[in-house]
Amino acid sequence: MEYADSDGVRVAYERAGTPEGETVVLVEGLGYGRWMWNWQREGLGEYDLLLPDNRGTGDSDVPEGPYTVSEMAADIEAVLADAGVVRAHLVGASMGGMIAQQYALEYDRAASLSLLCTSPGGPEEVPIPEATLERMFGVPEEYDEREAVRYKMEPAMTEEFWAAEEELIDEVVDWRLASDAPDRAREWQAAGVEAFDASDRLEQVGVPALVLHGERDRVVPVENGRLLADGLPDVTLETFDEGGSHLFFVERADDVNARLRAFLP
Repeated sequence: MEYADSDGVRVAYERAGTPEGETVVLVEGLGYGRWMWNWQREGLGEYDLLLPDNRGTGDSDVPEGPYTVSEMAADIEAVLADAGVVRAHLVGASMGGMIAQQYALEYDRAASLSLLCTSPGGPEEVPIPEATLERMFGVPEEYDEREAVRYKMEPAMTEEFWAAEEELIDEVVDWRLASDAPDRAREWQAAGVEAFDASDRLEQVGVPALVLHGERDRVVPVENGRLLADGLPDVTLETFDEGGSHLFFVERADDVNARLRAFLP
């Protein structure tokens, strides 16, 4: 584990993969720890991988919030500077995709963006479906912490995967309990997501972009991926139907990794 200083906030990051490869930064989603990239860590091992913990998450500091996406993009800049990286390919999922967009707009180290299950924000953004919100914020009072994590996570996966992969889901719950953001930090990150709007600045993104999205995403509907692709000047869009949940990069890990390798140099 290494640490970068971002204006007084200690940002933890891990380096994996092949040091001689192109640098790829894997940027986490809302509240999630580095566990969310376990499938890409294995599948993209030929790259020099940087896996930072967003502020409030994992081994990073938990400063008082709320946080902004711009602050979290500054944390990525601090990590790249600390690691001595001049150019890097950013792969961001959900909130991580917003951070990657903001980073490309504010800093000059980005060589490309891969934006998974994310949104540009703004007035045309399609919101989280009501049924998903009810599941995320309507946890039965009698549930313990472990049961609550499982209950809130269910909309992020397809029903088929949820039914077939109980052992894996139990393992994910273990990882989440060990490294996800505490409730207060998750709320501070969520404030940044709610305020994020790059919709009128996408044409300023001057690097190639790959937009990947699940057709069956019940958290960030696929229409947001299409909005993102419509606004970016140099973009490829690909959607996934089978296994196309919010966590499609887990359910369809081999296919997603292959698509990333085809896009990355």
